[in-house]
Amino acid sequence: MNQRTLGVLSIVIIAVLVIGGVLYVKLRPSTQLQNASVAPINATAAIGQKAPEFQTPTTAGPFDLAATQKPVFLEVFATWCPHCQRETMVIDRLYQKYRDRVDFIAVPGSDTGMDGTSPESQFDVLNFQQRFRTQYPIAAYDPNLTIAKQYLKGGFPTLAVIDKNKTITYLNSGEVPYGELDAELAKVTR
Repeated sequence: MNQRTLGVLSIVIIAVLVIGGVLYVKLRPSTQLQNASVAPINATAAIGQKAPEFQTPTTAGPFDLAATQKPVFLEVFATWCPHCQRETMVIDRLYQKYRDRVDFIAVPGSDTGMDGTSPESQFDVLNFQQRFRTQYPIAAYDPNLTIAKQYLKGGFPTLAVIDKNKTITYLNSGEVPYGELDAELAKVTR
């Protein structure tokens, strides 16, 4: 082999190693994302029990569960979660129908950002709201995940319906169809 061929071969090998390294880093789930996707399944909230009280700033102003006189629809979501991203369309539809009779609030529940690798921030929450054009109020990011730790059950999103008496009447996780959630909200708004 001459020097020119050896030089080209060396460049090709280096390029393959660099591209392979970049692809490995980009395509494998980060440890943070792997840990974030394991949601706590033993939060204190339970159907038939009093809802854990909370207060939080939201995109629609301050929210205080103890002060509201309406039923509440609560979502605990993760900005990186594809199920949560798809569920925004369902919740927006419910919000359009019930917003005068039900308080809606979505609470960020993961410490992993929207890109799946960086730490969550308020920027991720606002980016989520803009990207998915959510109409319902979203709480400010709480790095302690206080509300999420009280309500999160099994995974993202976790959806809860709380009646006027502050009792949890519905609690489920994952993508839930519009009809099921509509029926639950109809029960608490009669």
